[in-house]
Amino acid sequence: MAKKGKLRGKDVEALGYEDTALRSLAMQLITRAAKHESVETQLNTLAALLATPEKYKYDKILSPLALKLIGEQQPADNSRFEQDKDNKKVAIFGAEGIDAETEKQMQRAMELPVSVAGALMPDAHYGYGLPIGGVLATENSVIPYGVGVDIACRMCLTVYELDKSGDVFIEKQREELRKTLMNCTRFGEDTFSDNFREDAVIDSAAFNQSSFLKRWQDKAYTQIGSSGGGNHFVDLGILALPEQNRWHLNEGRYFAILSHSGSRGLGAQIAEHYKQIAIKKRGLSKEQAYMSWLGLDEVEGAAYWAAMHLAGDYASACHHHIHKRIAKALNIQPAFMVENHHNFAWKEQHKGRELIVHRKGATPAAAGELGIIPGSMASPAFLVEGRGNADALKSAAHGAGRLMSRRQALQTYNSKMMRAELNKHGVELMGGGVDEAPFVYKNIEEVMQAQSELVNILGVFSPKLVRMAADTKD
Repeated sequence: MAKKGKLRGKDVEALGYEDTALRSLAMQLITRAAKHESVETQLNTLAALLATPEKYKYDKILSPLALKLIGEQQPADNSRFEQDKDNKKVAIFGAEGIDAETEKQMQRAMELPVSVAGALMPDAHYGYGLPIGGVLATENSVIPYGVGVDIACRMCLTVYELDKSGDVFIEKQREELRKTLMNCTRFGEDTFSDNFREDAVIDSAAFNQSSFLKRWQDKAYTQIGSSGGGNHFVDLGILALPEQNRWHLNEGRYFAILSHSGSRGLGAQIAEHYKQIAIKKRGLSKEQAYMSWLGLDEVEGAAYWAAMHLAGDYASACHHHIHKRIAKALNIQPAFMVENHHNFAWKEQHKGRELIVHRKGATPAAAGELGIIPGSMASPAFLVEGRGNADALKSAAHGAGRLMSRRQALQTYNSKMMRAELNKHGVELMGGGVDEAPFVYKNIEEVMQAQSELVNILGVFSPKLVRMAADTKD
């Protein structure tokens, strides 16, 4: 092993970096990360990174190499398949982290006569109707509670190419960023007083399709640009991008805004209204009632489908208002934006025919499709592209997934414990409650490892300033 002089490709290759592109990336990054160190030290670091890339996933310079290595490793065999009596297949990813009750709930969904195929994502946990993290394909029918109460709950990431690194930008303007985040966001019942009908979705003709929707048009106008309570958030942080990326940006750490919210009161009212209609029409048992469906060739099913899409457009508009307000206050221009629903239903081609794919707390992940998968307020979010896994119905997790209920969290942890954890990760929280503490979520790294067959990681977002609804009191 060379100890003096210039780092040589053959020495790096001897460590095990046999792929030319990977070796080139390794040499480029290590000479930046350890430019004042000896060649021997640089080689030792590369050897350690190759052996345990997980330890370097969040390194400011070496993370792109670590992520590539992790992506090229063979995933653990942590998925399995189950079939019910009608030979309907359920794919379960990250099975070791999913409890029995969640699996039973998914199996009950598969017993519906309209069900064709299903999957559980590694963040799955028990929910109303379909599990959170459940994906269900049906024949010509839509299940309101297979979509969820917060219709079109979604992620939105905007990345900014500034004249300085994101870390420097945040360090130099932390006080301004803190004030901007407080002034440009609203949560729960709190809304903006300066809304104007400047978004086409507010005056959409879809509001006129029924008197029911028309009643909620003004409420939607009042709440546009605001976020819900619970686990909804707006984060300011850093997106680490590798040298090779589809946006043709230089490798680096970029300032970014990440938001998580849905369709507010409009979506909740649509979900409840059509759930009740579906329950009355189907007459299912009490255990199955929340999985009542509406046929798309039924008047009510077509009406729900249109209303769901209206809620989707509205949720997207809310995110855009949030990001525009913050960017305007900071006088910055976006380089690119990525967004995706994770509570929705889509018409898609699977198994050689058109099916309705419900993703309740699951991210669309067709081959090359972009998405964002967040962790907790103290852990990273991942910018990903789908791999189009057919068994997963071209889906992936929507986040880390909860380990415990809100009530359990309030009984187990306190604000002092939560703040200590946030301080350890360099995260500043405005609002938020113990029911959303990092401890109540699954390990996002384990979730991502469990779905290496479903997505490729393109970038890693680290939250620095987090804004959520006010503390939840028990």
